[in-house]
Amino acid sequence: MVRAALTGTRIRERRMAMGMRQAELANRIGMSAAYINLIEHNRRRVADSLLEQIAAALEVDPMALAEGAEGVLFDNLREAAAQAPADIATQIESDRIEEFVSRFPGWAALLSERQRQVGALNRLVEQLSERLSEDPFLLDGLHEVISAVTSLRSTAAILTDEPQIEPEWQARFLQTISGESLRLSGAAEALVGYLDAQSGADLGQSGPFEQMEAWLRDQGWSVAELEANPRARVADIVQNAPELASDAARALVRDWLERMRNDIRAFPMARLEEGLARFGMSPGEIAAAYQLPADLVLRRLAQLPAGHPVLPDLGLVICDASGAVIFRRPCSGFALPRYGAGCALWPIYDALRQPMQPLRHDVEIAGRVSQSFTTYAISVPQVVGAGFGQPVAVQAYMLIVPLDPAALLQPRRPIGVTCRICPRSACSARREPSILGAVRAELG
Repeated sequence: MVRAALTGTRIRERRMAMGMRQAELANRIGMSAAYINLIEHNRRRVADSLLEQIAAALEVDPMALAEGAEGVLFDNLREAAAQAPADIATQIESDRIEEFVSRFPGWAALLSERQRQVGALNRLVEQLSERLSEDPFLLDGLHEVISAVTSLRSTAAILTDEPQIEPEWQARFLQTISGESLRLSGAAEALVGYLDAQSGADLGQSGPFEQMEAWLRDQGWSVAELEANPRARVADIVQNAPELASDAARALVRDWLERMRNDIRAFPMARLEEGLARFGMSPGEIAAAYQLPADLVLRRLAQLPAGHPVLPDLGLVICDASGAVIFRRPCSGFALPRYGAGCALWPIYDALRQPMQPLRHDVEIAGRVSQSFTTYAISVPQVVGAGFGQPVAVQAYMLIVPLDPAALLQPRRPIGVTCRICPRSACSARREPSILGAVRAELG
């Protein structure tokens, strides 16, 4: 499968290959380093004129940094083929995509654009569905609106169906209608105001966990100040992060940075780089060689900066004993749920059932185009009671890395993201129907 690289990722890779710092690139093109950081993490689109300036500063052809229109075109056509109904899928000549594009470029571009729009709408449905199911204010606001509308309809129906109503009761019904109208107006106004306040923000990033994730992503998942000086004051780092808008988010980041500080002291970056050079992507061998807990090694690997030359793309999931995801570093192609538990077939849940047992699994995640990954999982007790009968808190870790192409023919475990948006309809572990599956069934 061809995976299209994003412009920001290519810019970052080229800059790092030249040994150039973000600040230097920013100075060359007359732009802030903060904005360059957003571009490199694919959080800002790059206009053609800006791309030409960046390409000139990096001494490379702009086309080498472009998002790869041809690669995106082929990816979108493959996605369209993967989503086709079963009776049509058997008639699609997937091995002749290149011929189709060369002979009918206009039709290919049209189909690719339609597939891109379908993908964007599917992602929007996923985000809105999760937000609707988890946002208490939104749910309360909608229930208030529905309640007021129901009351108005029933009262109006009585007035319409019973023309001979005594004046006293008629006045009461009219008073009810007036009151419910005001309630409906107030609920709708509050709901619109809430949605307007959220319109400029990324969907789902208003909660403390999402704020922490966004801040760590902006740092490249590696806090350079703490790596350089483990004695740095965590409180000062958090204080200088205006993106953390809530006390809960700041508390989560402080806890994570304190844990990161301890991990850095136990396993400095220099030794981690040495371990990667000796053993490659083998957390078990690294942990054994340096006599370190496996969960610490998994966390340190997930604290490597984004775009690292050995592991440019990886992810980490941490869950508690309930299965709820409490930390996420996403890996490209491996979607993670914003709320609650993930797919019941994830190896991280196997780890919860086998405490302290390191697990390695190759998995294939369902999606518009299936992708394969290697996962390393383990669960460990976090708090051990002083005596018998004391509760023990458990956390499980799962490191996610793209599967080595040499291992693509090996058996892989089929998994999904979460049941609400997983297309694997025949999965024995399914706990609820898929929204996307129902939508596709209606459309198909």
